[in-house]
Amino acid sequence: MPICILVGHVEGHFVALMWIEGCIRVFARNMIQYIISVAEKSSAGFKSVLASSLLLNVFFTVVTQFLIYTKCSVEFWALFESMKSMYRSGFLKKSNDHGKIVLTAIMGMILGYFLGVSFPYLSFTKINIHPSFLSPFDMHGDHHERSFPENLGSSNTSELPTVYVPTNPRGAESLPPAIVVSETDLYLRRLWGKPSEDLKNKPKYLVTFTVGWAQRNNIDAAVKKFSDEFQILLFHYDGRTTEWDQYEWSRQAIHISTRKQTKWWYAKRFLHPDIVAAYDYIFIWDEDLGVEHFNGDIYMQLVKKHRLDISQPGLEPNEGLTWEMTKRRGNKEVHKTTDEKPGWCSDPHLPPCAAFVEIMAPVFSRDAWRCVWYMIQNDLVHGWGLDFALRRCVNPAHEKIGVVDSQWIVHQRIPSLGNQGESVKGKDPRDGVKARCKSEWALFQDRLANADKAYLKQNRT
Repeated sequence: MPICILVGHVEGHFVALMWIEGCIRVFARNMIQYIISVAEKSSAGFKSVLASSLLLNVFFTVVTQFLIYTKCSVEFWALFESMKSMYRSGFLKKSNDHGKIVLTAIMGMILGYFLGVSFPYLSFTKINIHPSFLSPFDMHGDHHERSFPENLGSSNTSELPTVYVPTNPRGAESLPPAIVVSETDLYLRRLWGKPSEDLKNKPKYLVTFTVGWAQRNNIDAAVKKFSDEFQILLFHYDGRTTEWDQYEWSRQAIHISTRKQTKWWYAKRFLHPDIVAAYDYIFIWDEDLGVEHFNGDIYMQLVKKHRLDISQPGLEPNEGLTWEMTKRRGNKEVHKTTDEKPGWCSDPHLPPCAAFVEIMAPVFSRDAWRCVWYMIQNDLVHGWGLDFALRRCVNPAHEKIGVVDSQWIVHQRIPSLGNQGESVKGKDPRDGVKARCKSEWALFQDRLANADKAYLKQNRT
């Protein structure tokens, strides 16, 4: 029994002293962090303050350890001598020693708490301190330490240079031009390593499809017609994206999903010219295209050879063909003009006899797309009428717009997006979509004509 009392007494003192040690460490740690938080507001003397803070922590650690070990030794031998006397007397005196132990521990906890909360708390991971300076309470868990960059003080000054650059992008006039990044890309990057080593290959071209899961086989066949030079971007109008992971190429593709929207709605919101500026050409394609006779690399060679800023593959003639201009010519690489029905073309260099491609599978150069994007109306989501206005974005249009005949596709005319409409008064959902397309065409023509009139009136001399 006396042995148990001796051990318990010593253990109690150890517990109390450990708590006091922990409290002193918390106080020292928060003191350092408070000093650092103040120093960060001023670049002057930052490194000297940090060094002083570390020395302060070392001082507290050494003094604490010395006191702890000294106190423990004195307490142990004093208790040992006390217990020897108790054995010699033949009985154990009732005392309030245990109460003293508990009271000491509680007072240590209270003291540590009030010392700790007396200073603002900052994350201890903001500075790199050698592990030997940390108490066991600081070492547990999976902490990710973050050190200050060496040049932190130079950018954290209280006085900033006065900057105003009117040629900067709107909203960035107060930034020095060298830090302004006005364009971006859709390249996929790692979460580790050096940024300069992220990209083993930078695709030159961007291919977008607006897709539903029902046409997965068609899209799989189409994507395989494009090499690593092409970045694939899928716009999902049915909300199903994870299912596409069954295709190996899909894991490197970009997926954007919003239900029941058209490709022109997506293009206006996600293909801003500054976002796709890294790509030489942008494909804006439907999902119902047969590509058995198409190769992406050969197509781009022909586009560059014939200097086409806006193009499309030729269409295999079938019953659904609307325009003569987009019909494939079997004996040519590319054609830029055609003969249409009598009265359809007031000028042989105007649509639909020239300077014309359809909106099902257009391909735009970077510069042409920068112009076309601004013509797309936010509320006119089907894009009808846009094909007749494309000539405004290149000059001369009848030479820069053409159809690539030797790389052709088949328009399968699958009304998948039309089925995304809603039935009104018992009518087929596709009827409402068709009516919307026709009304948008008329609206677009009116807006374009009114814009021309307004410009001419404003600039009349």
